[in-house]
Amino acid sequence: VKGRELTFKKCLNLIEKYTSKGKILDIGTAGGSFLHVAKQNGWDVYGIELNKWLCNWAKENYHLDISQGTLFDINYPDNHFDVITLWDVLEHTPDPKKVLNEVNRILKKDGLLVVNYPDVGSWIAKLMKSKWVFLLTVHLYYFTPKTIKAMLNKTNFQTIKIKPHFQKLSLGYLVYRMEPYSKLLHKIGSKVVNLLKMGNLQIPYWLGQTLVLARKK
Repeated sequence: VKGRELTFKKCLNLIEKYTSKGKILDIGTAGGSFLHVAKQNGWDVYGIELNKWLCNWAKENYHLDISQGTLFDINYPDNHFDVITLWDVLEHTPDPKKVLNEVNRILKKDGLLVVNYPDVGSWIAKLMKSKWVFLLTVHLYYFTPKTIKAMLNKTNFQTIKIKPHFQKLSLGYLVYRMEPYSKLLHKIGSKVVNLLKMGNLQIPYWLGQTLVLARKK
């Protein structure tokens, strides 16, 4: 959780360079870490999450009222939000274009869309090939900067920034996740981390995650 909050604080700083504070909707908000950070910084926050347990977790830990369901279960008014975010969500949806069209409808004119996705065309994805960590059955679509820009253009968005998206995780968790890729590094890393008691150290990592900012036309 700490790593997610630190990651989102940096992301929010970037968002605030492109828009003033207002109503922000996080689609697929999970436990609400992004909304927690945004609320602390003065935003009027709204969230949607399919998982009921995560909605309850956000309520208990962040005192956030998250709507359970999908974007299409809630009939938000036209031109309602200043910012809408999709953190690691779009690639999971059965129809990304339909999602983006609905996002466009409920965003204010010149409103900001923020999308984070794993770039299948990144050098790390090509290097890792079949062992790339984001090759998952729950990912229904894969994007590159070219294809995401094309889809955003078709759904009436103007892409204004694409950049690598660095996230933070604890060193202990990163070492734990290393085991399927290198048992030797996992074994050595685990011993060093435990010896130095560095398991909770927050480390930035990047494996192809890409951040896109786009404005409603």
